[in-house]
Amino acid sequence: MSDDKLKPLREQIDAIDAQLLKLLNERAKVAQEVGHVKAATNAPVFRPEREAQVLARVAENNPGPLQSSDLQSIFREVMSACRALENRSTIAFLGPLGTYSEQAVWKQFGQAVDELPCISIDEVFRSVEAGTAEFGVVPVENSTEGTINRTLDLLMQTTLSISGEVALPVHHSLMTRTGDMNDVQRICAHSQALAQCQIWLNDHYPDIPRQAVASNGEAAKMAADDARVAAIAGEMAAKRYGLSIVHAHIQDDPHNRTRFFVIGKLISGPSGRDQTSLVLSVPNKAGAVYELLAPLAKHGVSMTRFESRPARTGRWDYYFYVDLEGHANDPKVALALGELQSQAAFFKLLGSYPHAS
Repeated sequence: MSDDKLKPLREQIDAIDAQLLKLLNERAKVAQEVGHVKAATNAPVFRPEREAQVLARVAENNPGPLQSSDLQSIFREVMSACRALENRSTIAFLGPLGTYSEQAVWKQFGQAVDELPCISIDEVFRSVEAGTAEFGVVPVENSTEGTINRTLDLLMQTTLSISGEVALPVHHSLMTRTGDMNDVQRICAHSQALAQCQIWLNDHYPDIPRQAVASNGEAAKMAADDARVAAIAGEMAAKRYGLSIVHAHIQDDPHNRTRFFVIGKLISGPSGRDQTSLVLSVPNKAGAVYELLAPLAKHGVSMTRFESRPARTGRWDYYFYVDLEGHANDPKVALALGELQSQAAFFKLLGSYPHAS
């Protein structure tokens, strides 16, 4: 009886799938035409502001019952596959495979890309600067442990721009080759992951030594090779390296998130919901920082982040990293930046890019 009821529904789904297949290929053909136009004008294939607008429109026009975030994931992969018909991009990121950085690559670009895992954040920057990769994805900030200082230092030095931003929820899991902790003699992870799980580890495995390694992906590789090692990493690492999760979601902060920057030679255009990052310094005089930031209030520009870093000059000098709401081309932001630049002892625009959802 149930088969009689299911058969017409399955036939309806098959018919809809056939329509979807036809429409997806029609979209791909139009994307190829777009590629031909871009090639003729030497325009970039990847336009983060355009893709951000598409994903925002998907959420705005979604009637349900599908979740908007799930639909955005589907559309992201559709755009990734269509983009690959024009040009399959190479994306550098902090490796090895199975890290949150790789997950950030997929969230920004989809999976129709060539991945280039790098051994360090420095190597990600070098790969993009040298043209080995078109874009790089680097961690910049964690909601629990704070800023990734090496990324900030390299942004100061590079000629690359920030062209995108990715925000990922961080769900750490404890994993082993055997699926239990019976023979485990050490717990390995990146130093930040160990810090983010410190309270949980103290409560559950206070006597097992902890070892900081280059990345959580590296820890997962070590655990796959040695049953005496437990790794802290994401679920994707467990799948990639054939590990079993012993305990899931062991991070101390359930709302733990990591922010990543997409770096490249591309200058992103306005998407309608953007953020601008810059770095500056001030003359060493009383009230200098207050005077420097006054143009933001004057022109109604909101500052969402303000962080200092030592200038490493041997004196008590600092660089200030600032995030602003809006794109550098927005009229009020442009006016504020012009005044900031005229007053600052040092000014560098790091990039404007679509704000991560």
